Amino acid sequence: MADRWALAPAEEGGVDVAPLGPDGLPAGPVRREADPAEAVRSRPGVTRWVWRSTAEVYPRLLATGVRVERGYDVEAAETLLLGHEGRYGEPRSAAAALARLRGGPVPPDPPQRQAEPGAQSALFEPRGTGLPLPDLLAVYAEQQRRTDATAHPDRMRLLTAAESAGMLVAAEMNRAGLPWRADVHRAVLQDLLGERYAGGGEPRRLAELADEVSAAFGRRVRPDLPTDVVKAFAQAGIKVSSTRRWEIESVDHPAVEPLLAYKKLYRIWVAHGWSWLQDWVRDGRFRPEFLAGGTVTGRWVTNGGGALQIPKVIRRAAVADPGWRLVVADADQMEPRVLAAISRDPGLMEVAGRETDLYQSVSDRAFSGDRSQAKLAVLGAVYGQTSGDGLKNLAALRRRFPRAVAYVDEAARAGEEGRLVRTWLGRTCPPAARAADDAAQEAGIPLAEEEQATDARPWVPGYASTDARARGRFARNFVVQGSAADWALLLLAALRQTLSGMAAELVFFQHDEVIVHCPEEEAATVAEAIRQAADLAGRLTFGETPVRFPFTTAVVECYADAK
Repeated sequence: MADRWALAPAEEGGVDVAPLGPDGLPAGPVRREADPAEAVRSRPGVTRWVWRSTAEVYPRLLATGVRVERGYDVEAAETLLLGHEGRYGEPRSAAAALARLRGGPVPPDPPQRQAEPGAQSALFEPRGTGLPLPDLLAVYAEQQRRTDATAHPDRMRLLTAAESAGMLVAAEMNRAGLPWRADVHRAVLQDLLGERYAGGGEPRRLAELADEVSAAFGRRVRPDLPTDVVKAFAQAGIKVSSTRRWEIESVDHPAVEPLLAYKKLYRIWVAHGWSWLQDWVRDGRFRPEFLAGGTVTGRWVTNGGGALQIPKVIRRAAVADPGWRLVVADADQMEPRVLAAISRDPGLMEVAGRETDLYQSVSDRAFSGDRSQAKLAVLGAVYGQTSGDGLKNLAALRRRFPRAVAYVDEAARAGEEGRLVRTWLGRTCPPAARAADDAAQEAGIPLAEEEQATDARPWVPGYASTDARARGRFARNFVVQGSAADWALLLLAALRQTLSGMAAELVFFQHDEVIVHCPEEEAATVAEAIRQAADLAGRLTFGETPVRFPFTTAVVECYADAK
């Protein structure tokens, strides 16, 4: 039996399936099967299924107990190939790819479906983007040709395989859900916010803080309205341009303390309060919809639920099942280690080859043991802090690690000039004019804590298209952050493969952190599997280098206890 098969919905119902040869074309007859799950289940020797969209097929296969070893997501591959060809932003559906192949009018992509809490999508939703199997295979064969035409075909093949693997992981995580204790969540909200008032108004503690803010200003002020707060400060003789914490906390006024407390609790109430609990937690699991490769950089997002922005205090509700544990693994200083691997800087690779504090090692070499200066310098190089002390730190870093700094400098120049910039595997950062469609989604990605500590602001494609320096900063970060996202996909793929014969399940992933839910007796095995997966992902992504990607791993009952 062939180890690759293709699957596509049939117009009359059911699915068409066919074995594939090395050229991506059918190696046997096309067969019509009534039950998609049975079509996959009856072919256990198939190691890779080619289909239009993992999100279309795999959730319902999982619902029937069918798990596939590997997949090839045609539309995910189309997105990567369009970007690589400098055509980012063009329609990326399989139907659009077929139209381009045949020279016909290219249909626009359908709008992204909004997540509905508790909804179960049909196996093949009538979204107008499905293709009969012969057409799908024509697109697939053309994608193989286009991949072979790239500058580094092996890397691009690895990237498309990794992106498709990420789609499988996301679907499985969506089905598993993160263990969540609704009773603990309610207790946390009660402790933080106080009683709920009838009618859906603000809970008691927020109402009290709002009264304190108003009393401090001597008039009624609504702390949830920034314009009202800015106006109140102006009337008190204090000029502020916003109500951002970093600006407000520097102000000397009695309203500041209750205002900051209000803003913190208000965010929890709105983003993770009782309504969130009702919408996104069911059957003892928090169930967001993870979207692999949801941004230009390859980082994941969620379609609802805000899973990547859960405050630590709310994480107290993420509790393992009785007799089970959460293995929480956080990659240590991942992006600087990625910079070492992609730049091939001998000195930085040697430092990143140790499973010790990278910033301390850098400080010993270039900053007289001052770890904080070393950290600011490395992050400044990655995120583009090149003024003031950042420029001085960057100069010191350049003297000791010239190839690393030159690598991101060249990426920044390419971004400023509107050229294409690629990750190590070939994910491509588009020039400004091509990226407007993804601007809003990319803008929703929160900055890492260390990025917020610098004066760099990321370029949002489309929104700052005239700001060459901002584009340069974005491109500088893209080659590192995007390569890190590529590495993380291969980490997940390797870990998924190891866990396939265990009770353990992947339940959460964000940027550089992964959570596995497993029986207590499997926890040590899972922790070791994560370490081995990180090593394998490093070799697969970057080749043989001295760079290591260690994790800080905690085995806990409650997510909040991991850090």
